[in-house]
Amino acid sequence: MSHTIAIASSNHSAGPVDTALRNRAMQVIPGGLWGHLNAANLPPGYPQYFTRGQGSRLWDVDGREYVDLMCSWGPVVLGHHHPAVEDAVQRQAALGDCLNGPAPVLVELAELLVGMIPHADWAIMSKNGSDATTGCVTIARAATGKRKILIAKGSYHGAVPWCSPSVVGVTAEDRAHVIQFEYNDIASLDYAVDQAGADLAAIIVTAFRHDMSRALEMPTMAFARRAREICDIQQAALIVDDVRAGFRLDLGGSWEPLGVQPDMSAFSKAIGNGYALAAIVGSDRFRPAATKIFTTGSFWCGAVPMAAAVATLTELRRIDGPGLMQKLGERLRSGIADLSAKYAVPVIQSGPAQMPLIQFEGDADFSTGTAFCAEALRHGTYFHPRHNMFLSCAHTEADIDLALRAAEAGFAIIVSIS
Repeated sequence: MSHTIAIASSNHSAGPVDTALRNRAMQVIPGGLWGHLNAANLPPGYPQYFTRGQGSRLWDVDGREYVDLMCSWGPVVLGHHHPAVEDAVQRQAALGDCLNGPAPVLVELAELLVGMIPHADWAIMSKNGSDATTGCVTIARAATGKRKILIAKGSYHGAVPWCSPSVVGVTAEDRAHVIQFEYNDIASLDYAVDQAGADLAAIIVTAFRHDMSRALEMPTMAFARRAREICDIQQAALIVDDVRAGFRLDLGGSWEPLGVQPDMSAFSKAIGNGYALAAIVGSDRFRPAATKIFTTGSFWCGAVPMAAAVATLTELRRIDGPGLMQKLGERLRSGIADLSAKYAVPVIQSGPAQMPLIQFEGDADFSTGTAFCAEALRHGTYFHPRHNMFLSCAHTEADIDLALRAAEAGFAIIVSIS
């Protein structure tokens, strides 16, 4: 099978309303949009603008409906417009959101996080993942009096100078104390520790290896334990960046099943089912430093997202959200494997079932995956060829079956044009 696929053969393109909005945006927004949502990062034919979401479904501005397997790139974990979350939001909004100080829901949320996450003795709220990861690093440096931060090559920890995936506008000084290692490679980690010497402040790791455009990789027990051992010996902080995976794999933190507890974790995305919020949680050892650093934002005490988070976490715990999403993800994974065998098109499925990635063997330029996803989109399912996808608790077995029918159309188009 050829792996240079003519993407245009899927005969799918962005609709006229979406196209008009893109053209207008180009006049008033640099590049039309920023970051991972820029049209340059979308597969050809994918819509950029959407009007609404409900449950497991999403509608673009041209009225097309999709089974949503990206869930707003992770934040939507219970489904769009979940009634318990929306009710909590409306009740808090009627009282106030941005006030002169926090509402009581701040304390309620912090108590919920500390009670739910075994390694958490305290919590600090912010707005997005970059806030939380940067806060963890700052606290680690304040607590240890050291500077070096160890980061796995290719890992994404946010869009600020010390960790941005782009070096445009970033100075060498911004990253002077960042040392890289290979995820899951103990020898590489040990070498980075040697480079840091007595100046090691922290090791920060993503919950699993979810670098863009490559197969996903779960952490090994040996790697996690070695990272914990190093931090104990060096009196450094072990930080788990749980921004992307948090509350989908385990409500106690994504490394809880490994039996390895970090000193601090960063959460965002799914914490409020789409409402903008992030959290740092940590152990008592780092409480004094967390008290002393200065970290703030004009909207960090917004009460509405905190009310959404309380409702979201309460519901996830009530229904065992991670278990539900895992079951649905395994149904999707099994169905994709069956289709791969039926059409004799080899696939690579990686990552946890709740956050799957589907790739095609020999597809170095992603043309096969892009053609597959474009055809599935035409049949009403929003897959992504390069980024891990996300299951939500709103998905049903019927949704997964619809997605698999769309995936079959994708397999068929690959065979027909290869």
